[in-house]
Amino acid sequence: MKKQHILIAVAVTAIWGLNFSIIKIGLKSVDPLILAGIRFALCALPAVFFLKRPQVPWRHLIGYGLVFGVGLWGVVNLGIEAGVSSGIASLVLQFSAFLTIVLGAVVFRESLSRFQYLGMAVALAGLFSITFVTDGTVTIAGVALVLVGAVSWSVANVILKKAKPKDTLAFLVWASLFAPIPLFLLDLVVNGTEGYVALPQQLGWSAILSILFQAYPNTLLGYAVWNWLLREYPVSTVAPLSLLVPVFGVLGSVLIFDETLPALKLVAGALIVAGLVIGLYGKRLTESGVARLPSSVSR
Repeated sequence: MKKQHILIAVAVTAIWGLNFSIIKIGLKSVDPLILAGIRFALCALPAVFFLKRPQVPWRHLIGYGLVFGVGLWGVVNLGIEAGVSSGIASLVLQFSAFLTIVLGAVVFRESLSRFQYLGMAVALAGLFSITFVTDGTVTIAGVALVLVGAVSWSVANVILKKAKPKDTLAFLVWASLFAPIPLFLLDLVVNGTEGYVALPQQLGWSAILSILFQAYPNTLLGYAVWNWLLREYPVSTVAPLSLLVPVFGVLGSVLIFDETLPALKLVAGALIVAGLVIGLYGKRLTESGVARLPSSVSR
C-alpha cells in the first residue's frame, strides 16, 4: 500500500475506535435506541435521494438495515449504557469476526481451520478474563449486550455476502432506511414517551455532535473509504489494519473518560487481539514463515 493510503486506513480505524467513546458522550443525555434511530435516519436521509437503489433483493436491504441498525448498534448502545466502558465494548465487539467465520461454516459450508479454532479459544480466554475486571468499567449485562451486537454484526456480514452489492455505500444508505422506525418504536414500547418528551432539552451540542459524528465520519465516510481501499488493494493487505479499531477504542476511552488500564484488563485485551490475529491470519503467517525457511537455511 502507498504510505498515504496506509495513513488513510489508519485514520478510518481511529474514527471507528473513537466512535465508541463518542456514543457514550451521546448516551449521557439521549436514550440509547433514540440515539441509534437518529443516527441511521441521518445515514439514510438525504443521501437516499442521490444514490441509486442497489440492484439487490428488498429482503437483503430490509434484513441488513434491521440487523445492522437495531441488532448491532441499537444493542451496543444499550450495552454501553448498561455499564461496559467504550474501550471494553470496542474489544468485545471484535468477536463478530469469529462469529462470522462460524456462520460462514454453517451457511456457506466453509471449513474451519485449526488456527481459527485456536484463535477462538485464545480470544474466549480473554473474554473470560474481562469478567474479573473490578474497576467499574465492566458489567455482565453490558458485556452480554455487546456480544449480542457482535452476533448481529456477523449476521449482517452474511446478509451482505449473500446480497453482493456492487455499490456498498448505496447499499448501506438504502438499508439504513429500515432501521430508524423500528428503533423509535422499540424505545416507545420499552420506555414510553418519556425519551421523546425530553428529547428537545436533551439535544445539546455534545449530543448533536455525537450523532453527527456517528452518522457521517464514522458510518458513511468510514465505510466509503474502507470499501474503496478494498477495491484498490487485496483484502489480505487492508483487512489486518482493522485490528487497530479496539486499540483506538481503548485509547479513546482512556483519553476521554480516564479509563484505567490495570494489568488484568491489558492481559484480557491482549488475549482477544492475539486470538484475532491467530484465527484470521495464523495460517497465512505460518505459511509465509515456512516459505522463507529454505532460503534462510541455504544462506
